[in-house]
Amino acid sequence: MLLIHCPYCEEDRSELEFRWAGEAHIARPENIAAISDEEFAEFFFLRNNEKGLTYERWRHIHGCGRFFNAARDTVSDRFLMTYKAGLPKQQVPETGASEKTVETYEATEGDAR
Repeated sequence: MLLIHCPYCEEDRSELEFRWAGEAHIARPENIAAISDEEFAEFFFLRNNEKGLTYERWRHIHGCGRFFNAARDTVSDRFLMTYKAGLPKQQVPETGASEKTVETYEATEGDAR
């Protein structure tokens, strides 16, 4: 079970209390009615889905009910930090953690069991 830190409740709670809400820090077009269908599709549907460090929105649905942002390593599924919604993208204090995890994963991926 994962423990996720809610920056509003200031508690680490079970992952069962939270819901993923997509990629964080996506800039909405200023005049969405004026963009083309292709630009709208790119804004609305296409996401980076990168391996390693990613920034996501989460909601504490069985707690305070608020949205917040999280920096998470998609390889290890480890939350590196959480912070309140509305703040700019935060620098992860331990930037080497994600790279080290990816290296370990790639080195063991093809090993026979």
